[in-house]
Amino acid sequence: LIWEETLLDSLLNFAATPKGLLLLQQTGALNECISYMFSRFTQKLQVSRCEKFGYGVMVTQLAATAPGIVALQRSGFVQVLMVELWSFLECGCDDVRVVRPRSTPMDPIDMSCLKSFLSLVNLLSSSQSVWELLGRQPLANKSEYTLRETPSSIPDLIDRLIAVNSDEKIHSLFHYEQSHTFGLRLLSVLCCCLDSFLLLETQYNICSMLLQNQRGNVSDQDASEGAIIIDGLSVERNHVLVRVSVVGGPSERRLPPRALEEGEHPYPWPMFVSQHLPLCYVVSPQDFHDDSRDCEIGAFLASSSEPNGEDNWLEVCRKKFCKALLSKPNTLTGGVLADLLEEAVSRLSSSASECFFSAARYKGDENLENVVLSPVELLGIDVCVRYGCYLELLKEDATKDLTLLMKHIKTFLSTQRITSSSPLFGQQHGYLGHDWLASTVFLIMAGNTERSWNLLLGLSSLLTSAFIWPARTHASVQFPQEVAESGMGPVYWSTAHYVEMLLKAEVPLVHSAFRMSGFTPSQMCLHWLTQCFWNYLDWTEICHYICTCVLMGPDYQVYLCVAVLKHLQPDILQHTQSQELQVFLKVSLSPAWFYEEPISGFRFSNYLELMMGLERRYRDLVLTDMRHIQNPSE
Repeated sequence: LIWEETLLDSLLNFAATPKGLLLLQQTGALNECISYMFSRFTQKLQVSRCEKFGYGVMVTQLAATAPGIVALQRSGFVQVLMVELWSFLECGCDDVRVVRPRSTPMDPIDMSCLKSFLSLVNLLSSSQSVWELLGRQPLANKSEYTLRETPSSIPDLIDRLIAVNSDEKIHSLFHYEQSHTFGLRLLSVLCCCLDSFLLLETQYNICSMLLQNQRGNVSDQDASEGAIIIDGLSVERNHVLVRVSVVGGPSERRLPPRALEEGEHPYPWPMFVSQHLPLCYVVSPQDFHDDSRDCEIGAFLASSSEPNGEDNWLEVCRKKFCKALLSKPNTLTGGVLADLLEEAVSRLSSSASECFFSAARYKGDENLENVVLSPVELLGIDVCVRYGCYLELLKEDATKDLTLLMKHIKTFLSTQRITSSSPLFGQQHGYLGHDWLASTVFLIMAGNTERSWNLLLGLSSLLTSAFIWPARTHASVQFPQEVAESGMGPVYWSTAHYVEMLLKAEVPLVHSAFRMSGFTPSQMCLHWLTQCFWNYLDWTEICHYICTCVLMGPDYQVYLCVAVLKHLQPDILQHTQSQELQVFLKVSLSPAWFYEEPISGFRFSNYLELMMGLERRYRDLVLTDMRHIQNPSE
């Protein structure tokens, strides 16, 4: 027995890194290792001699993946977390508070519940884990709840703390305002992941429920339109409603604060009480300037002659792209970017040395009438069209064109996937999230379906597609069966793995801050990259990210994540001191507790030289390993 425990403890060391977790899963011992870890956890014993800061990093790495979260749930870890949270949230540290509340206002989340809250953030910050825990799981919505009834699962917790839409649920809570505030704060963090929001909205109608609660929180219940009561809950609901209704980076949207001000007008922001968004939360698109006419790249693309000398077209294009990005980044926008991407992908995909995957055989004339998009995909299309209209890239009738593109992609990718026998929810039902890369390309191409489709089809043969296009490699036939069925993609076990490695060498203070907090850079990077930095960077920076990875190579995805974390270093170190790192990073840069703002101040052009330096030092290692993604165990 001692030898067995020693072996399991040693195997658990693999769970501390993304690639190690993939290898651990390949051994078939993942469930057994997690059961051992949970038994040590319940006995309050240390696990893994190499893990100096408790169970946080391992649990977070596991929760970032579908097989990891399923193993945690089977072990009983999730249920224990629910019971622990409920005891702190509803029972409190002592019984005195129930009959004699504090005379001073409490924090939105009591400090006794903070550890449980951060554990939940770690557990649910990956859309894959949310799908495995919530996919097709209805809420109870009982007609009666007993005061002693404790939630034992994530759907139960949502039913009791977030979807508080009946008097029965309200009366079942000892601390209704504090507990519901906790739930709304958790909902806000969940909705930072766009795929998680799409699931919650399509499955539970979260927005309708919040709007209904807002309308019911009025001063005069008899009046048809009474004034909304300004309190902690109405302010929290308003924040969540604006967050999920407006897409955009730091210069493209305004999120209302959660704090009340002193004076006659404690909350000067308008309440979101209908389907029509108050305009003050949207930054006018007139503030954006298109200087693409001054771009040297445009003249280069328009020239029909090939470059002279030893440099080929791609090498010259890369040099001009970097020069423009460093000197005139505002010129790399609009039609120039679309033309650049189109020409680069066309030349790369027609080069035998650049084609990594076998050329796709898809004519595009298949019958699409029988192709059915999921509610998540349809809602994702609405979100994308709304953002495109705001950026003045799309017209309001672009929904039909984007739907057609998504049907083409779904049909094409279905031919590129294995038939899986895995019990994972995500393996049984195909790619579950929305295709944010395809939507980004559609916006870059200003809603032109044909150009978007041709670009994506050409991109699918390039190595870069395996990293910037998660839907492309989901359960892909390009991988060995055991890797394709693992529920983990190369963005996690390759990109995120090397982000952690480079971060330790290049930005050691940030790496140490992550380790001490129990949160991981890999989970944060997986979140950013899966949704193409939507809601975290401005549109121009998102376009620069896509173009850079296509032109310069997929390893620039790693260098970009390191650059972003270096940009956030001052704030990360500041927030680490007060145990706020998980929420701070999950909602990105914010000046205070829970101010869920995008990555403010980051400009691709300001960090390109840093990324080029990382390329010179690490490309031989990183890109070489990326080229071995079809055999990751080698």
